[in-house]
Amino acid sequence: MEDLRALSYGLGQQYFEERDYRGAIRALRPVVEETPEDVGTRLLLARAYYHAALLKPAEEQLLEVLDREPTEYYAHLMMARTLERQSRAEEAGKHRRIAAALTGDDELLKPHNA
Repeated sequence: MEDLRALSYGLGQQYFEERDYRGAIRALRPVVEETPEDVGTRLLLARAYYHAALLKPAEEQLLEVLDREPTEYYAHLMMARTLERQSRAEEAGKHRRIAAALTGDDELLKPHNA
C-alpha cells in the first residue's frame, strides 16, 4: 500500500507541475484520506484546489494543515490568498500577519495583487 501511496503522490506532484490541477486533486485526495496526518501532501492538495479555483475545499484543507502545524507559514500565506479571492480581506489579514511574523518578511503583508 505504501508503494501505491508513493505512486499516487508522485503522480499528483507531476500533474501539479504540469498545471493539471484537477488531475493533481484526483491523485492526491486518496493519499490525504489514507494519511490525514501528512501535512505536506495535504498542503499540495490545498494548492491544487486553490489553482483550480476550488476555494472552499482549499480553505478546508488549509484549516487542517494549520490545525496540525500552526507555524507552517506557507499555509498561512495560502490561506490569506484563498480568503482574498473570496473577498474576505479582513480574515486574510490575520494570516498575512502570522506569515510575516513567522518569516520576518514584511513583504508578505501586502495582498497578492498589490
